[in-house]
Amino acid sequence: MIRSAVILCALVALSACETTKGAGRDLQKAGQAITGAAQDVQDTL
Repeated sequence: MIRSAVILCALVALSACETTKGAGRDLQKAGQAITGAAQDVQDTL
C-alpha cells in the first residue's frame, strides 16, 4: 500500500515537472515576441 502511494506521488511529481517545463517554454516564446515587438518600435523611432 505504501509502495503504491510512493509510486503515485513520483508520477504526479514527474508530470508536474513536464507541465512546468512546457509553461516555461511558452513564457520564453512570449518574452521573445515582446522583445521583437519592442525592437521593431525602437527601430521605427
